[in-house]
Amino acid sequence: MELESHSAEETYEIGRQLGERAQAGEIFCLSGDLGTGKTVFTKGFATGLSVTDIVNSPTFTIVQEYTGRIPFYHFDVYRIQEPEEMEEIGYEDYFFGNGVCIVEWAELIEELLPEHATRVCIRKDLEKGTEYRRITIEKP
Repeated sequence: MELESHSAEETYEIGRQLGERAQAGEIFCLSGDLGTGKTVFTKGFATGLSVTDIVNSPTFTIVQEYTGRIPFYHFDVYRIQEPEEMEEIGYEDYFFGNGVCIVEWAELIEELLPEHATRVCIRKDLEKGTEYRRITIEKP
């Protein structure tokens, strides 16, 4: 499925709608360049899960845990050097647990991602404006 966003608010709203439909056990893998709106999308997703805490990118902690209608785990693996670092934080407990996960920069740990993960790619197209984003969602 391909969607278009013309503002950060629309990107947030797309994330919110996806979060409302998310189920325990799902993993959403976000990819896109710096500044494309992965964290904005994630904030909307968290709202869709009824998370009331402030959601920020967990760049230095790798994962943040939130309470919503189901547990929500937000990963940012940008700083991961080796996939083995994910084992140190017990990623399998998150990926195969009772919550829902979003993984920013998921392509950096491709070999650890389950086949059932949903891929979300956010891309800019400056010819269509600085706020324009094309959001591609691929379910397995």
